[in-house]
Amino acid sequence: AQNAPNSDWEKKVTEYFKEKLKENNATNWVPSLNDVPVHYLKPNSLVKFRCMVQDMFDPEFYMGVYETVDPNTNARVLHFGKYRDVAECGVSSINYMNYKLYELREEIREWKVVVLCFLNPWPHAYISASQARVSPSTSYTPSRHKRSYEEDEDMDLHPSKQKEQHMGKTCKSCFSGSGGDIHGCVEPKRLETEASAGHHVISPNCSPPLDLNFPLPGEKGPACLVKIYESWESFKVNDVLEVFGVLSVDPVLSIVNSEERDSSGLDPMECMDTMEEQRVHSPPASLVPRIHVILAQKLQHINPLLPACLNEEESKTCEFVSNFMSELSPVRAELLGFLTHALLGDSLAAEYLILHLISTVYGRRDVLPLGKFTVNLSGCPRSSAFTEHLYRLIQQLVPASYHLRMSIESMNHSRFIPHKDYTANRLVSGLLQLASNTSLVIDETQLEQGQLDTAGVHNVTALGNLITWQKVDYDFNYHRMEFPCNINVLITSEGRSLLPSDCQVHLQPQIIPPNMEEYMSSLLTAVLPSVLNKFRIYLSLLRLLDYSISDEVTKAVEEDFVEMRKNNPESVTADDLHKMLLVARFLSLSAGQTTLSRERWLRAKQLEALRKARLQQQQCVNGNEL
Repeated sequence: AQNAPNSDWEKKVTEYFKEKLKENNATNWVPSLNDVPVHYLKPNSLVKFRCMVQDMFDPEFYMGVYETVDPNTNARVLHFGKYRDVAECGVSSINYMNYKLYELREEIREWKVVVLCFLNPWPHAYISASQARVSPSTSYTPSRHKRSYEEDEDMDLHPSKQKEQHMGKTCKSCFSGSGGDIHGCVEPKRLETEASAGHHVISPNCSPPLDLNFPLPGEKGPACLVKIYESWESFKVNDVLEVFGVLSVDPVLSIVNSEERDSSGLDPMECMDTMEEQRVHSPPASLVPRIHVILAQKLQHINPLLPACLNEEESKTCEFVSNFMSELSPVRAELLGFLTHALLGDSLAAEYLILHLISTVYGRRDVLPLGKFTVNLSGCPRSSAFTEHLYRLIQQLVPASYHLRMSIESMNHSRFIPHKDYTANRLVSGLLQLASNTSLVIDETQLEQGQLDTAGVHNVTALGNLITWQKVDYDFNYHRMEFPCNINVLITSEGRSLLPSDCQVHLQPQIIPPNMEEYMSSLLTAVLPSVLNKFRIYLSLLRLLDYSISDEVTKAVEEDFVEMRKNNPESVTADDLHKMLLVARFLSLSAGQTTLSRERWLRAKQLEALRKARLQQQQCVNGNEL
């Protein structure tokens, strides 16, 4: 297919892999960078990666077609540059005279993607168990040029020869870069260490530590540069993707400092990138490998227990959903009992926690996000580390979560909002750069008296905007840009939270365990793994169901609202109606019903009445507002 420059071989490649990956368990046999270290994989092999788009770099150009000429025989050979970072020239040289004969300058988009650093341990373990085992590649050995003792001695006496030898030894050419320029590159020793120490990794090619720029502190997962050739406009920052592509870990990509650029023949006047930008955009390939995308798909969810795409047209998906929905009632009852014990015997709080965990933003009306349901669980004991253990239980139920311990120290010194670094031309990540449907548990019981500085005030404001509007305003220095999000926020506090919320539920413990850690740990050990998996499927699946209200029920709700306002107009407001409709929506979905019934509406009113009565009772006891 590569004999003619205008052939449609690119389309055939995409169609071939798309069909092959549809076969039974075919995707499980593709090595995953999420589980397999880079040095175990063969360069230029097919890999996959589940990731979140952390940043999008400027577009690049690559040589779609180029011609090489053998200097000895004058034989001309056409090459295709797609899915490659370097041109394999060998002893041939690129024929610059035929640039215009072929479409050489084709656009490519490059993304910085990071592992799902907020992914909880259980989905990662499940995915790893289903993957085919990968052994270290023995068919690839980095080439090492060894000099004789005489050569070493000669190099010591004549250092200039060392530079000349490097200049003449070039056998590869980089052809992915701004403007499509082609420059010879030296092949350095392949770096075989991993980024296992967290954010900063010492690279031999640059003296400052390499910042892998993960959103969450302490993350050790892989980061990649993903190069996508088509349909890039359908993806955006913070999207969660699964990409299949060609792995590129060529050592040439590690050359970033000015001395190496000089030795490789780069003209400093032609290099428009700053040193810092070169260092960030061209990290060592062994630390930040490149993936040339063949197929990329946006994930509906990241729960490995569910089918990847819940398409109703597929028979297997329909069968999976129908089978699970048939046993939904006992699963809900068991989950309610489990959460009731986790909340120290409070069944009302457990009901609202279920509604919170299945909530999701299903649409937006102007700037108002529809479907968000932030719960403030007040009355949490401060001294018993209750919130810490509650988060560990939630961590076992949802695929992705993060525990934010709110304190004066963390508010003043943490970076919540991503901001643009124009020197390095990159987006510096922050704590609130989270993927859709991440559960964010904010622990206010750690908050003590103190003074918030300017950064702390901005961070608290950012949390408030996230909760109220489901958006984060990224800082681009000269302006701010809104990035919509879909984050489930649960706030635990002693009194009423200083952050806004959609619903405040005051915890009323029925039992006080003498050892909180032992009590919470026993809850998890008592649940069978099969039952725990049903809880996980339940919470993820119900988020994806459609929901509607019939005209008949809508009319009945309106009449009921008018009737409630007749008795006491001030006791029921439009906000109360909106909240009751939200509770009714999630109550219906929690029972597997995709339409609102009269029964569920009455149950929603009952729950709201119980919740408000509890708050009023607590207010009378404490003499202040909760």
